Amino acid sequence: MKSSKFVAAKLARGRVAVGLLALCLVLLVTACSSEDSGHPASAGPLVVTGSSTVAPLISDLAKAYEARNPGVRVDVQTGGSSRGISDVRQDLAAIGMVSRALGETEADLTGHLLALDGVALIVHASNSVADLSPEQVIEIYAGRISDWAVVGGSPGPITVVHKADGRSTQDVFLGHFKMDPADVRASVVIGDNEQGVKSVAGNPGAIGYVSIGAAEASEKLQVPIKLLALNGHAATSEAVAQGSFPLVRELNLVTKGDLAPLAQNFIAFARSGDARKFVEAHYFVAVD
Repeated sequence: MKSSKFVAAKLARGRVAVGLLALCLVLLVTACSSEDSGHPASAGPLVVTGSSTVAPLISDLAKAYEARNPGVRVDVQTGGSSRGISDVRQDLAAIGMVSRALGETEADLTGHLLALDGVALIVHASNSVADLSPEQVIEIYAGRISDWAVVGGSPGPITVVHKADGRSTQDVFLGHFKMDPADVRASVVIGDNEQGVKSVAGNPGAIGYVSIGAAEASEKLQVPIKLLALNGHAATSEAVAQGSFPLVRELNLVTKGDLAPLAQNFIAFARSGDARKFVEAHYFVAVD
């Protein structure tokens, strides 16, 4: 009986040893697989927040990246470029999306250039106005021109659609026309590009400004808007690429300090040649 118990105990210990060896092998294989894919096995979701202009592009890139790296999740959230800056600084996000160049007060952050985009004025597709001068834009947004007849359109009141504070599109627009935020007499204040497009598409008297890429994508879907030329310069992604459109901005991913492997790997993918087709699909201008 004693010998039987001894043998059973020995067999049990052997099974435990084999089980531990198998577990170690699984962990080793998992670690090697994670190293090959460029991200740690224990990494949580990669949080990316900020610009609503950049977000649709990053969302598509995130899906492609997740497909290449099973088990990885990229959480993309909007809220404006200011949120992207703030979240990165507070370690609430690993990467911020910012649709402008970084400023002097943001030297603590690093920008990773993704693409170029333009900011264009849009009106309803039925509006006969095709071009505005910088002076006319300023007068409209300051409330001193309030009827379309003054700028060559059919008589009717102008509804001024303006971006909310914290949106980099507003910063780029006002900076280009050298306007102070307090000078603007807005009829409607909106957040992201989609809201801007909807506001103009639903009001024949409205004027707004949005990403050229977003506007061209909406036109392709037959949303009733059109882009206005600015002082004779056509507002198209092609014009942005050629350098002939005057209101151009950078689209950046921003980070702080040393990057974790997952963030570093995702940014490298987002700026790679494989990402170019996604950039162009969103009507942005790819950069080398």
